[in-house]
Amino acid sequence: MDPLTTAAASGLQARMDSMDLLANNMANSSANGYKADREFYSTFLTSDAMNSPDPAVGDSPVVERHWTDFTQGSVTNTGNPTDLALSGRGFFAVNGPNGPLYTRNGSFQVSPQGTLTTSEGYPVRLAGGQTLTLAPGAPLIVGADGTVSQNGAPLGQLELVDFADPNLLDKASNANFSNPDPQTIKSQAAANAQVAQGKLESSNASPTESAARLVMLMRNFEMLQKAIKIGGDMNSEAIQEVAKVGS
Repeated sequence: MDPLTTAAASGLQARMDSMDLLANNMANSSANGYKADREFYSTFLTSDAMNSPDPAVGDSPVVERHWTDFTQGSVTNTGNPTDLALSGRGFFAVNGPNGPLYTRNGSFQVSPQGTLTTSEGYPVRLAGGQTLTLAPGAPLIVGADGTVSQNGAPLGQLELVDFADPNLLDKASNANFSNPDPQTIKSQAAANAQVAQGKLESSNASPTESAARLVMLMRNFEMLQKAIKIGGDMNSEAIQEVAKVGS
């Protein structure tokens, strides 16, 4: 394959990877606490290219890795006392089916047993790992530091955790994250996080930005398709010219 077609085909693959990420962001643009996926572009040289004397054979574009954008989403008022939003770095900790999960989605609810849970039914953790059980019918008060009380009696403090590099976490379902290696990826208290009751953090995947990026990717895709067609036409003409000379 000629250098033009090779580079264009690699560019097409990179844009397809980007479109997969973008489609997931657009699908979760209304999901509370969702953090958008981004891509990091780079280039690579194949072994054939490194050994080629042809200076036209160069780098090919690729999506080297994906990363998660942990910037703060906008905070909106809901008036629901079990809706909690975090400002600053950090996560709520919940008990998932296979261990602790970490989330910015504070759309919590009270189970029939009185336990504060996520929409999936995962219990919200207090500092120390205990779960929070509420008295039925009593007003719930959550302070900025995560302290929970009812009828003036403290029930505990929400476990708010942070990580030196949150991009080391794995994405799970519904805006949750898991720690793939708790032995080396240590959690710590989210020192600067503040809890706002009756509010929710929106997704940081902006529909407007996603639509603009989708248009840009589609235009890039069309240009790369044209480049491949041009490369194919040039190769066909070259073959025909060689055939004429040979005849």
